[in-house]
Amino acid sequence: MFAANAIPHFIQGVLGYSYRTPFADPPGVGLSSPTVNVLWALFNIVAAYFLYRAGKVSKNKWWTILIFFIGFAIISIIFSIGK
Repeated sequence: MFAANAIPHFIQGVLGYSYRTPFADPPGVGLSSPTVNVLWALFNIVAAYFLYRAGKVSKNKWWTILIFFIGFAIISIIFSIGK
């Protein structure tokens, strides 16, 4: 979830656009600055990395990569259907 969530925030931030974050007013509805979005994306990337490592995803165990990708795909589709 963190990896998929980082993508739209990072893209909107580096393009200079405001986008929704949990820090907006009201949270998740209002818009945050591009800088806040880049910082939120970077936090999401770091969290995704630590969860990836903690989950012991390995190229030697193909099913762990498959589960990781399926989770990424499901969350991405849910985000695309959102508001």
